[in-house]
Amino acid sequence: MFSKKESPALPEILRTTGKIETVLGPGISIKGFLTGKGGVRIEGVFEGKVDIDGPLVIGEQGKVISEEIRAPSVVAGGTVQANVIADRVQVLRTGRVYGDVTTANLSTEEGGFLKGTIRMPDADETQADKPKPETP
Repeated sequence: MFSKKESPALPEILRTTGKIETVLGPGISIKGFLTGKGGVRIEGVFEGKVDIDGPLVIGEQGKVISEEIRAPSVVAGGTVQANVIADRVQVLRTGRVYGDVTTANLSTEEGGFLKGTIRMPDADETQADKPKPETP
């Protein structure tokens, strides 16, 4: 009689990179600098630099406008207008990425969109070797 509603499965990238501690909900817009440890999910709009030590997930209705995003993993289910530097990047079927991507592991679902260049560094080159932006 009562059926349990199945929650959508987490993308594989999230099961292996950490949990989400912070959520920017739908209808919320923030401008600034996002930094810290832990995962972030954006369902609203964020405008500014992103430099976090956890997974970044942009939901289907989410939008990020940034000069640069730095995170261990980025899942784009919504719109990303930024250059992305991450160890792993996944563009979901609803995702739109406008910017250059530097990653060791890129995956896209059918229907996902990426307009920019893709750079995959050598195995001995790590994201930690790259200079981090200065905090404003």
